[in-house]
Amino acid sequence: MTLPQLLPADINAELLLAYYPEGACKISFSGLHKRNTYNDIVDMEHLSNEAIHLTLSRNSLYNALPEYMFHPIDRFDNLPKSEEKERFEQELEKQAEEIANAYKFFAPIDILLFRLRSQVREKVETYAKENVIIQQIVGDTITPQQYSNRFIQKLLPYLPQCRLIRGNKTLLTLMLRKIFLEEGLRIRPETHSLPQHDEYPRYSDSLDMEVGDGFLGRDYDDTVTTYSIQYWNEQECSENLFHLLDEIEELRLFVQDYFLSVEEELRFDISHDEAPMQLTNTDSSHYLNYNINI
Repeated sequence: MTLPQLLPADINAELLLAYYPEGACKISFSGLHKRNTYNDIVDMEHLSNEAIHLTLSRNSLYNALPEYMFHPIDRFDNLPKSEEKERFEQELEKQAEEIANAYKFFAPIDILLFRLRSQVREKVETYAKENVIIQQIVGDTITPQQYSNRFIQKLLPYLPQCRLIRGNKTLLTLMLRKIFLEEGLRIRPETHSLPQHDEYPRYSDSLDMEVGDGFLGRDYDDTVTTYSIQYWNEQECSENLFHLLDEIEELRLFVQDYFLSVEEELRFDISHDEAPMQLTNTDSSHYLNYNINI
């Protein structure tokens, strides 16, 4: 395992360890440091078992306890004047050894507290990174059925940015392409001009402006964004096929509510263009073909 290079000075040890498997790093504390978010990692080295040893500039539990529990409080008092320097160095070495032993003694507790901090940080970062509070505010009308939709679940982190995505076909396509790709599906955006029927037609005299020929009368042509999905899965194109279609229809309505303008319309075209199976094939049962427009 290679040592990380060019680490920023303000990186936190909990953040770094999140990228390593459990047991790949050994942690030890080197002592006093007032800010554990700056130069938190003061040393790194390889161990013989391919693990990494990180030395952190953090206090141990030893530093939080009274000094007299580990060292004589009058250690440097009443030293003989004739050998003051030698005796001072000897006592200093004894104290350094006592400090090292105290760090080793409290190491299991320090590591346990470090793991607890890592777990808390992971939970807090997951909650804050996804803007869960903003998601709940923006999506306050989402039904439990929509929450259980696997496609809609992947769209929830995008809700805080819905005002930026709305009306932007590029961002909408990138978002849909990502969530479908995670399910093994590929989509192709297309724009079609389809006839529309307006129950409340808009005439130039009623709007007090020129609206053009496209909006005169009840029937007119308008562009509709269509995403073609070429898909054939033996597991889902069986009795589960209609459940898949219901999920995509829920997704379409959800996207239309949050990521499209009022007058825009979104459609998904799910089709399979390969040659159908022969009717005499008795080895396995298949849907011969399907072409379902939602």
